[in-house]
Amino acid sequence: MVQAWYMDKSADDPWRPHRGEPARPVGLEQLRGLGVLYWKLDADKYKNDPELEKIRKERNYSWMDVITICKDKLPTYEEKIKMFYEEHLHLDDEIRYILDGSGYFDVRDKEDRWIRIFMEKGDMITLPAGIYHRFTLDEKNYVKAMRLFVGDPVWMASNWPADHFEARGQYLEFLAQTA
Repeated sequence: MVQAWYMDKSADDPWRPHRGEPARPVGLEQLRGLGVLYWKLDADKYKNDPELEKIRKERNYSWMDVITICKDKLPTYEEKIKMFYEEHLHLDDEIRYILDGSGYFDVRDKEDRWIRIFMEKGDMITLPAGIYHRFTLDEKNYVKAMRLFVGDPVWMASNWPADHFEARGQYLEFLAQTA
């Protein structure tokens, strides 16, 4: 099951859990209210998983690849890690399925507070277009993830502030409707 919580205010060591005190866990229902979708799948059979294929078909996730993020496998690793951790949004959904390792997606709630979502092997997440978010590895410093897209991949990230994009406006409308 998904593990998510409100973060503390510390800006030190982004790869640490940063659980707020007192602990304030966040459940699937609250994440769904932000437009974040989550599935738990069997990552050992991702190449032939009927459940993954069903999700891909239902949500039109037609394109995919696999990325390994660690010092030995990712060219310009340090630069990429810094880029992933910059607060940004995308004009399309961001879909990630963790095949091995672990890391954190951070998303903003309706009051602009950070929620940290721990992702590990078997976790699949969709972040809606227009949501401000960031990603970092945890202390293990390794993740292998499937990246999925509707149609051809779009690799553009717009760093905060990016409120002028239509995707951001549509996301804010979604939040207003779920209030």
